[in-house]
Amino acid sequence: MFIKQLSIFVENKSGKLGEVLQILSNEGINIVSASLADTNDFGVLRLLVSDAKKSYEVLKSKGITSSVNDVIGVCVPNETGGLAKVTKLILDQGINISYIYGLSVGNNTADIVMKTDDLAKTEAVLKAGGVKMLEM
Repeated sequence: MFIKQLSIFVENKSGKLGEVLQILSNEGINIVSASLADTNDFGVLRLLVSDAKKSYEVLKSKGITSSVNDVIGVCVPNETGGLAKVTKLILDQGINISYIYGLSVGNNTADIVMKTDDLAKTEAVLKAGGVKMLEM
């Protein structure tokens, strides 16, 4: 099962991140996980939220550029080499991993979200490898 992720382009200026977060908060949108990668001029804020479609629409109405895309949530064993084992399953099939970031949904695993160039194949490979998938 794929998870809807909200990617927001945030100008790298004081207060811009807070502005986006406040807009979502004002709309009653809960942020489950966040990752921010920056450059000199802007950042890409990736969020898992309670309502990705509503978030997108609200931000669009405020003139903030965002997109909604699919990612995969993976329960990585919380042990040495856990992430290496999971990613090896994917990489051995020739699938590129674009990015990974961590999150916690209250279980005893080191959960991650990932974007690959073939989500359906990634999901099939991981399930065949006995990797538990997150559902949100």
